[in-house]
Amino acid sequence: MNVTIKTPEDIEKMRIAGRLAAEVLEMIEPYVKPGVSTGELDRICHDYIVNVQKAIPAPLNYGAAPGRPGFPKSTCISINQVVCHGIPSDKKFLKSGDVVNIDITVIKDGYHGDTSKMFLVGEVQAFNQRLVQVTQECLYMGIEQVKPGNRLSDIGRVIARHAHANHFTVVEEYCGHGIGRVFHEDPQVIHYEGYNDRNDCVLKEGMTFTIEPMINAGKKGTKLLGDAWTAVTRDRRPSAQWEHTIAVTATGYEVLTKRSEESF
Repeated sequence: MNVTIKTPEDIEKMRIAGRLAAEVLEMIEPYVKPGVSTGELDRICHDYIVNVQKAIPAPLNYGAAPGRPGFPKSTCISINQVVCHGIPSDKKFLKSGDVVNIDITVIKDGYHGDTSKMFLVGEVQAFNQRLVQVTQECLYMGIEQVKPGNRLSDIGRVIARHAHANHFTVVEEYCGHGIGRVFHEDPQVIHYEGYNDRNDCVLKEGMTFTIEPMINAGKKGTKLLGDAWTAVTRDRRPSAQWEHTIAVTATGYEVLTKRSEESF
């Protein structure tokens, strides 16, 4: 595992990128309502990132490889049974009752800020509201484990136990990740109790990574759709995800993507 320790100068750059990513989620909230297409939401975010923030939307064309296209849009928008990496489309319209994750990653001056938020569209069933709330609690409980001397596995443990105590399951195929100048780097931050000596490590000041639990209402299994990006629950039951970019400080943590509605 090759974990990059960031300098104070690096973290200041990440603080700026993280604040911009959070601002995109705050900006887009009034537009998330029944009848809007996910393609339109993506265009609004893209224009804001590029023209207002003078930054770069990291997902656009990310991950191109032989036999696999790069991600075609500037945001990931995942509805109901979509776990992550949903591709915005002018053919996908939000309707009352949907639970929606919008995932934003901004590059500013070469550094990444990565965050996502769940949105409730119109009248949402109480069970799905609880799924969204418990998933956010899982994120916050994971963040509280971040301090020098603790381990990555402490994060996964509290997330998994809280999800299971509420009769939900934790997605295991996707995880959080180190971040900085590189979008995805070591360490992998898994959200379940599956760490071993190979993928666990002690947290140290200057580490930066995302915590982004994906919690399912039904079984934990996922499958990848034919577009090579969209992951959905195998049982088609809803999933929820919240994400923040975190820096390990001398005494604990800093949430680099904190929104104005949050207090840490």
